[in-house]
Amino acid sequence: MMHKQLATHLQFLSVLGGLTEHPLVQRYRSALEALRSDSTAFGWEYGALCELVYRIGDVRQALLEAVHCDENALNARLSDPSAWLLDAATHDLAVLNGLLALSGSDLLADARAAFPDLRGCTEGMPDFPPSGSLPFSTGAALAAYYRENGFGFFARANAFAVQRGGTLQPVAYPDPIRLSDLPGYERQKKAILTNTLAFLAGRSANNILLYGDKGTGKSSTVKAIVNEYATRGLKIVELPPRMVIEFPKLCERIAAAPFRFIVFLDDLAFDEADENFAALKAFIEGGLAGRPENMIIYATSNRRHLVRESFSSRQGDDIHLRDTLETATSLSDRFGLEITFSVPDKEEYLYIVDELAAGYGVALPAGELHLLAERFALRRNGRSPRIARQFISQYLAEKHHSEE
Repeated sequence: MMHKQLATHLQFLSVLGGLTEHPLVQRYRSALEALRSDSTAFGWEYGALCELVYRIGDVRQALLEAVHCDENALNARLSDPSAWLLDAATHDLAVLNGLLALSGSDLLADARAAFPDLRGCTEGMPDFPPSGSLPFSTGAALAAYYRENGFGFFARANAFAVQRGGTLQPVAYPDPIRLSDLPGYERQKKAILTNTLAFLAGRSANNILLYGDKGTGKSSTVKAIVNEYATRGLKIVELPPRMVIEFPKLCERIAAAPFRFIVFLDDLAFDEADENFAALKAFIEGGLAGRPENMIIYATSNRRHLVRESFSSRQGDDIHLRDTLETATSLSDRFGLEITFSVPDKEEYLYIVDELAAGYGVALPAGELHLLAERFALRRNGRSPRIARQFISQYLAEKHHSEE
């Protein structure tokens, strides 16, 4: 495709027409269209294109991500795309690959041919090399890419958070923790892992409530499992308990996405009169609308029954007491799996310290390491994986300071 034809062909993008709003495509188009205007207009547009190319760096990757995250007619008809649709996608890919093949030198050569006043005075002008092509050039190949890798909004990241108003936002810097970073609690991790793998395979799986003492790694375990299986299309969406009312809208958004999702409710606890308590009960199980098959709920809590009870809650006759207890347990009972994370005993705490020390290259005799770790835990009023990690971090900081 000739360079001068690219501007015209850009106007006929159809399947990938949404990419005309991408800043990079807009800059390419403006520079190409300026070749039909005058040298001053071209100079402005060419300089702006160069600046954006320099800032982005990997132009090919930027366009690949845009195609991957695009929601278009092809991925809406992915099960049985027509020949017309595939041909239209092939045309659009040829245009995008044509843009990627352009170099600054190509555009400057076209400008010298179009504007006599530029001949002989483009030496030293900014330049940029051509970029590699996209990994697909036909509509059929793009359809295969979408089937294997997914598409749309949720292709942008592996972790998302629900914001005020129910909007979804990709998490810019998700916690990179992996299961290998979490020594101990092997039985608990195995149960969660088994359930998650069943979910990924499309088999029956349970919602999970992880409850127990603070600092025992409940939240970290959920995030680590998502990181382990992100390459298999597993995503996590954190839904703050105070935004439970957004649950139906979130389900609708998730149901249409070609990925599998853990909806994560962290630090779940309600007051008795909290309207979110009844809402979540209905959403998990009991309401008219069921959860999508590609969604599962993992929640953490420091409370087994999830409801903060007062002494007055337990006063009254036997019927009143039974009703109160049934209300308190009615939400936790809707989780098919309840996994307890208790404070580790001394032996398990020191095992966690040993594993973390080995991972961070701490070379201390076991006796000295254990003595320091126990002293640290005593000052922090208890043992936990979090305390063990904080101990190792402090030891390394002090060691580094003493060596300076």
